[in-house]
Amino acid sequence: MAGTESVQVDDMRGTALRGRTRFASGWKKIRKSQYLLLLFLPCLVYFILFKYMPMFGIVISFKNYNLYKGIWGSDWVGLKYYNMFFANPDFLILLRNTFLLGLYKLIFGFPAPIVLALMLNEVKNALFKRFVQTASYLPHFISNVVIASMVVMFLSPSGGLINRLLGAFGAEPINFLVLPELFRSIYVASEIWQHIGWETIIYLAALTSIDPMLYEAAEMDGAGRFKKLMHVTLPGIAPAIVILFVLNVGKVLEIGFEKVFLLYTPATYETADILSTYVYRTGLLQGNFSYAAAIDLFTGVVSLIFIFSANYLSRKLSETSLW
Repeated sequence: MAGTESVQVDDMRGTALRGRTRFASGWKKIRKSQYLLLLFLPCLVYFILFKYMPMFGIVISFKNYNLYKGIWGSDWVGLKYYNMFFANPDFLILLRNTFLLGLYKLIFGFPAPIVLALMLNEVKNALFKRFVQTASYLPHFISNVVIASMVVMFLSPSGGLINRLLGAFGAEPINFLVLPELFRSIYVASEIWQHIGWETIIYLAALTSIDPMLYEAAEMDGAGRFKKLMHVTLPGIAPAIVILFVLNVGKVLEIGFEKVFLLYTPATYETADILSTYVYRTGLLQGNFSYAAAIDLFTGVVSLIFIFSANYLSRKLSETSLW
């Protein structure tokens, strides 16, 4: 018995010693990285205040929320507003419009910065390269309100740049913004124009990490520019492409509200009305906050499923994933 007790005491002492050692090692790492952690602190505070704490508001989607009663005083209604949304005749239309707008943005918008980065990588004139980079970056720093105003001016049937060009060829002016079939093309084109330059930064950074000796070896093997692109460049930036693709898949339903709201009209509701604009009308204009919160939570859950699915497929097919 005494021997058993002695072994148990030794085990407890060993466990405590290992715990203290791990704590000391962890504290040492923290002190070593204290400046990096200090730089990270504002980002952490931002996410806590504006991302995690607002999650508490999800509870109002299960209540008949009343501003005067408050969250706790409002009556619990369970899935009432979810059932109301799913039974809404506009449900499938809103989901279709949101999904197609996000899908077209993914199909046409995601490859655009990759192509631009590859083209810039081939440019040898440093001055021209910097000019193209600066010109393509600038729209990203312009607000959506200004971008939408510029799009409206460009497409104006009376004096717009596009209609002037069409008029030069004898065509009649077209009021693009009232044609439902053109709304998605206009939105996606404006998104590409606004963000293509900024999104190339990651790919240009990834291109700089490719070992130049790989290009020299490929050239010695007789590879031309296209083969070097296919067998050296693209595989070199493939991890960055996969990670950004997974993140973009998760945003298919998270279409920006501001630009759609500023560009659509009642005439284009058929293709332009999406979940976020519907939430704005029902939540803020009509004061049905619980219904709007239920729609937003539904959108978030679907986006989470998308990103997990894309990450799973990426891990299975390319062995590259977010986690």
